[in-house]
Amino acid sequence: MDREWNDSQPIYRQLRDRVVAMILDGVLKEGDSLPSVRSVAAEYRVNPLTVLKGYQQLVDEGLVETRRGLGMFINAGARSLLLKGERRKFLGEEWPRVYATIQRLGLKAEELLNGATSQSSSDRAKPDAAPSKSIDPNLPRVKSPEEEH
Repeated sequence: MDREWNDSQPIYRQLRDRVVAMILDGVLKEGDSLPSVRSVAAEYRVNPLTVLKGYQQLVDEGLVETRRGLGMFINAGARSLLLKGERRKFLGEEWPRVYATIQRLGLKAEELLNGATSQSSSDRAKPDAAPSKSIDPNLPRVKSPEEEH
């Protein structure tokens, strides 16, 4: 885990988010134990109550369970639960902005998948050609400002 904290969020929340990232990245797997509250507090020089509060959020979300006398462990299904929530959050909050930018720039799916770094095919296209309205029919479509009125 990163040892730097930022001022935009409480430390317990940043700690929770770091554990979530470790679960999503596969660093922590189902059944793995979390580091003890005391060891995390000592390593990151934070109050043990701060660590406990971050861990408690994970328990409240059903991602972690406490086993008396043994510690805290990642629950079965925690990663899939997180993926489902993160996907929903991305599609609801971030994707509309990303999609609007893609449409505004006239990017095509092939360009996005290939990571076009040289002259894009839209630069070579006819100037009067309209950008496609949908990159992937399964993804939500963002209306242009003209369509909203």
